Amino acid sequence: MTASPATRPLWAVLPGGIDDPAAPSGGNTYDRRVLTGLAATRRVHEIAVDGGWPQPSAAGLDKLAAALTGIPDESLVLLDGLVACAAPEVVEAQARRLHQVILVHLPLGDEVGASHQLSAGEGRALRAAAAVVATSDGAARRIEGLHDLRPGSVHVAPPGVDPAPEAIPSPGGNRLLCVAAVTPRKGLDVLAAALTELAGLDWRCTCVGAVDRDPAYTRRVSTINGHIRFAGTRTGAALDEMYARADLLLLPSRAETYGMVVTEALARAIPVLGTQVQGVPEALGTAPDGTVPGALLPPGDAGALARALRHWLTDPGLRQQWRTAARARRPSLRGWDETTRRLSEVLP
Repeated sequence: MTASPATRPLWAVLPGGIDDPAAPSGGNTYDRRVLTGLAATRRVHEIAVDGGWPQPSAAGLDKLAAALTGIPDESLVLLDGLVACAAPEVVEAQARRLHQVILVHLPLGDEVGASHQLSAGEGRALRAAAAVVATSDGAARRIEGLHDLRPGSVHVAPPGVDPAPEAIPSPGGNRLLCVAAVTPRKGLDVLAAALTELAGLDWRCTCVGAVDRDPAYTRRVSTINGHIRFAGTRTGAALDEMYARADLLLLPSRAETYGMVVTEALARAIPVLGTQVQGVPEALGTAPDGTVPGALLPPGDAGALARALRHWLTDPGLRQQWRTAARARRPSLRGWDETTRRLSEVLP
C-alpha cells in the first residue's frame, strides 16, 4: 500500500558535515531548515555521505552508490545537488528504481574554475532526476539554460529568513559588512579593489566568512587592500553581533543563486549593495512603494562598486532613502515555513 503524500517517508542524501559549526554555508542552513520542517509531516531518513564533493573521490562515489542501493524501491529521495550533480552515473543507475528529486543550491558550472566535465556531469544528473528544485527563479532559468532542460521545468523554493531586531545605523554609514567565504565566486577581489579607490573617506570593512577555502586567493585579496578586516567564520550570536554593528551589507558575487545574507541583512533593516546576478534581485526585492533597499551593480566592476560606495558614504539623503526602503521591505520577507511548503509541493 502506498503512503499518502503527508506520510510518505523521505530519504534525504546530504554532504557530510552539514551541521558542522566550523563550516557554515547557505546550502547547509537551507538543508537543515527544510528537513526540520518536512519532519513535521513525514518521516525523514537522513543519509550523510562524505566524499570530497563536488570533486568526489572513488570512495565517495562508492559510498553514495551504496547509500542509494540500500533505499527501498520506489522511495522518495531528496538529494543535495552538491552530491548528486557530481555523481551522475550513480543518479542515472537509480533513476528507474527511485523517485529522485535534486535540490540545486548552486550550478556546479558557475563555480569559478569549474571544469567542463563537472558541468556536463551535472546536466546528466539533472536529466535523470524525477524533479529538480532551485532556490530562485533566476537560478532555475540559469539551470534550464545551462543544461538544455525544458523551460519552466525546474521548480523554485526560495530560502526563508528568521525575524531579527533592527540594527541601529551610525550617522556616517561607514561600517561596511561582507558575509561570504573568501573565494573567487564571491568577488572579494572586486570589493578590495573598489575600496582602494575611496581615498580620503572614512570607512571600515569587515568580511565574515571562511578564509581557508582558497588560501592563495585570500592572500591575493589581502594584498590588494590591507585595510579589510577578515573576521573568519561566525555563526549564531557572534554573527548576529556583526549584523548589529553594520550599516551596509556588501555582496560582490560573480554568481549567486539567491544570497541568503541579503535577506538576513534586510531582516535587520540593513540596506544591501550587491550584484545583478541570478537570484540576488529576488532576494533584495523592493519596498511596497517600489523603492529598492540598496542597489545592484554589474558583477566584476570594481569601478562601479567604488562609485556606489562613495555615493553612499557622502550622501546622507541616499543613506536615509535606502534605510527607509530596507525597513519597509522587512514585513514581506518569507519565513522558512514558506520554503518548506514550496518544497513539499514538489515531493509526491
